[in-house]
Amino acid sequence: MYPLIRSLLFALDAEQSHDVALAALRCYGTLPGVPQPLPGRSRELFGVRFPNAVGLAAGLDKEARAVLGLARLGFGHVEVGTVTPLPQPGNPKPRLFRLPGARAIINRMGFNSGGVAAVAGRLRQLRESGRLGGTILGVNVGKNKDTPLDRAAADYVAGMSAVYAAADYLTLNLSSPNTPGLRTLQSGDALAPLLAEIQEAQARLAQRHGRRVPVLLKIAPDLLHDDLVIIAAAVSRYGVDGFIATNTTIARPGLAGDPLAAEAGGLSGAPLRPLALATVAGLRALVGPAVPIIGVGGIQSASDGAAMLDAGADLLQIYTGFIYCGPPLVRELAGL
Repeated sequence: MYPLIRSLLFALDAEQSHDVALAALRCYGTLPGVPQPLPGRSRELFGVRFPNAVGLAAGLDKEARAVLGLARLGFGHVEVGTVTPLPQPGNPKPRLFRLPGARAIINRMGFNSGGVAAVAGRLRQLRESGRLGGTILGVNVGKNKDTPLDRAAADYVAGMSAVYAAADYLTLNLSSPNTPGLRTLQSGDALAPLLAEIQEAQARLAQRHGRRVPVLLKIAPDLLHDDLVIIAAAVSRYGVDGFIATNTTIARPGLAGDPLAAEAGGLSGAPLRPLALATVAGLRALVGPAVPIIGVGGIQSASDGAAMLDAGADLLQIYTGFIYCGPPLVRELAGL
């Protein structure tokens, strides 16, 4: 069935088809019953028990409107966001492009967000409903475009504080290429003071809520080895609980001759796979076996997922692979 559904969705503009698919998933989530993850080998990372290997990456359900519908597809975890403290429209349209020949997507959405208060309200209602079942819920937080980089930590703390009670884990998005200057927060000079503030906020929130919610760092695939060394050292010093590797790339590997390759934005999908694998492998060599890594980038088959796990990932996330392959890919990866 999914190839037919995909052909209908692909007949629409990319962002329009995204909205249609999300609306359908939202309706799917209203069906009676409690969604349950697909059976698979569970893993315990940073004190959280993940029921299977596969999760949905942030970016698909930015506003936390279709969590139950996505959970009904069998994901072990669903990550919503990126959500910003204040509402913002994101970048001008068009800002989302499909490259079917490469099984890829370029996006320059720019953290379009209804704001963290609205997302926190939906997540609170979701938790109170008791319908999430065993699906793990992550929330990805970012900074507003207009917030100066030297005040970025305050935006991340605001996002964490608003959704803390509803989240099983939190992700700091410092690696989107679509917010000006954001990736500079991954550098040593900027990263250490930001993580120090995050660590203090996490301790305050844990005391206030009576539980510690893990915080992960989502990094770019375009980092050099020396960058990874600095990031790994900062994360170890400030007690960040793990990594999501990777975000989209500003490079255009394998897209020579594609007319859309010149579009600005982050590239995801099959061409990202080698960069994501190399980043995960390099990171694993630096941090050792104990630090959790969720691998994402170019996973479009069970063999892709197995390669990511072999590179050092503990769990998997998909986004573009889900767009191209649909629910059958979730079933393939859940059993790894």
